[in-house]
Amino acid sequence: MNKRYVMVHDENKCIGCQACNVACRSENGVPEGVTRLQVRVEGPFGEMPNLHFKYHRVSCQQCEDAPCVKVCPTGAAYVGEDGIISIHTEKCVGCMYCVAACPYKVRFMNPETKAADKCNFCKDSRLARGEEPACVTVCPTDALVFGDANDPQSDVAIMLNTKITYQDKTHLGTKPRVYCVPTKRGGI
Repeated sequence: MNKRYVMVHDENKCIGCQACNVACRSENGVPEGVTRLQVRVEGPFGEMPNLHFKYHRVSCQQCEDAPCVKVCPTGAAYVGEDGIISIHTEKCVGCMYCVAACPYKVRFMNPETKAADKCNFCKDSRLARGEEPACVTVCPTDALVFGDANDPQSDVAIMLNTKITYQDKTHLGTKPRVYCVPTKRGGI
């Protein structure tokens, strides 16, 4: 059975510290001014002294029906055998079709490589060594869970079967593989 890598972001455990963003930048050599991953902080909500914030992960959704791959004229944007949406930097001509096609607005042109770039779950580095993505390993509150959803014994499969989750923009039919556990304050 093929692997189906997914990420779950628990918005109740997230504290918006951006450690995931920093680890991603370091692991993937992301230049200043662009980002593969960030946590959007919204708020504060409520009345003093009971204020709270909402935290939402913003990164590639690893769509099973990825618009970015469909529009790429050179095959630079592709789906690997592992199902992870990736980019052949050497094939990218900088047309930015994939950047425009991404409904999540998480693709960007890397100012150093002049090629499209985005999160790929650390496929070429950490995943290749059998490790989890950098963002997952540094999260101080264990708000990120990553793994093969096709393995019923994996932490991510158990989480998807036991927690209420949602995915962004499912009405577009992209079938995103990043799930969120909604914050208990304010719901979805």
